[in-house]
Amino acid sequence: MSENNISRLERIRTDYGAWAPVYDWFARATASIGGIRAACVDQLDIEPGSTVVEFGCGPGVNFPALRAAVGATGRVIGIDVTTQMIDRARSLVARRGWDNVELICADATTPPIASVDAIVSTFVTSLFHNPRMVVTEWCNTADTVVIANFVPGENTIANAGLWAFTQLNARLFDLASDAGDALTQLDTRTTASKQALTAQMDSVVTTRHLFGTIVVHAGRKNKHENSEK
Repeated sequence: MSENNISRLERIRTDYGAWAPVYDWFARATASIGGIRAACVDQLDIEPGSTVVEFGCGPGVNFPALRAAVGATGRVIGIDVTTQMIDRARSLVARRGWDNVELICADATTPPIASVDAIVSTFVTSLFHNPRMVVTEWCNTADTVVIANFVPGENTIANAGLWAFTQLNARLFDLASDAGDALTQLDTRTTASKQALTAQMDSVVTTRHLFGTIVVHAGRKNKHENSEK
């Protein structure tokens, strides 16, 4: 593992670890705003009995919707690089008695999984220096990959709020080390994520939410064609 990647992991673990108690409450309180999380699960379009991985699962806010999608015979795997987030997710799973949810503390850039039906990731790929490489790896692992990211939209006020958010989380986004302004960097990284989906998947569906500041890309392989090969 390179020195740059180690420093990136240290930043994420430190900053998200400190943010974990507040993030747990914040994520639950805002889970339905703009319909983002519901849109991501809908775009997964998975059948009961499927296995879905969530990279950057945090405290497990998406687990109820993901469990509903895969059903009692399906499986949800939550992966997060921050120990404090995984601990909170583990507490949630224990409280609810969910026996079909597995938690792994690992780096999404080196997936600890071989093959699953679907992958979902909300607001994670913007943290990577090379999101196209990471998402390409995800596409090699699943038939469906759904990604939600922040992007600048047409609403000036919404863009100002998004810019303020990036400044508060500058270390996570590595804004000091990248060229260009914060919103351009978010747009560039989101575009790179979509490019990976476009190159690897048979189809990509894109939807915008919350005044255009959040975009959801859903890439899918043609399962019928793949089964004939």
